[in-house]
Amino acid sequence: MNTVITSKEEILRNSCELIQRQGWSAVNIRSVATACGVSVGSIYNYFGSKAELVSATIESVWHDIFHLPQETLQFNDTLACIIWIYERMEYGCKKYPGFFALHSFTFGQEKSDGKQLMYQTWEHIINGLGSVLKQDPKVRSDAFDQQFTAEKFSDILFSLILSALLRQDYDPSAVLEIIRRTIY
Repeated sequence: MNTVITSKEEILRNSCELIQRQGWSAVNIRSVATACGVSVGSIYNYFGSKAELVSATIESVWHDIFHLPQETLQFNDTLACIIWIYERMEYGCKKYPGFFALHSFTFGQEKSDGKQLMYQTWEHIINGLGSVLKQDPKVRSDAFDQQFTAEKFSDILFSLILSALLRQDYDPSAVLEIIRRTIY
């Protein structure tokens, strides 16, 4: 057995592949070491515990699903942004079955870092939606005021997105219609 792993990225790649093939319960130090063809000790060189490994794997999955590639232009259209989010949700559900529905509910207290990463990702998405709303030239100039802000609307949109995600409904048409009727 090889006792030297080439990189932390290789460990995370193998962890993600285990999730794809066997689900979240397959991610542990021993199974990842086996998948990498290394000793258990080699995994501990990069991750001090199973919780650290799982947390890093969760972060890797979130990044894979929702990371906007550098070469992609910034969204300046809210509708295009929403469509992209729904496409990425569908991609994530197909590539990582059960990820959205299970990871925040089943990992327990020792995996609180994974939940924190999820919340950070959600906040990043909400902030991104707010930014797109503020830059979208199609948004009516009177759409937002001190009571109804772009940030509050972003929260509403994200709540609808989460609801669709839990239902595994990847059709953004209802959200797109709300946007058209509310702010365009």
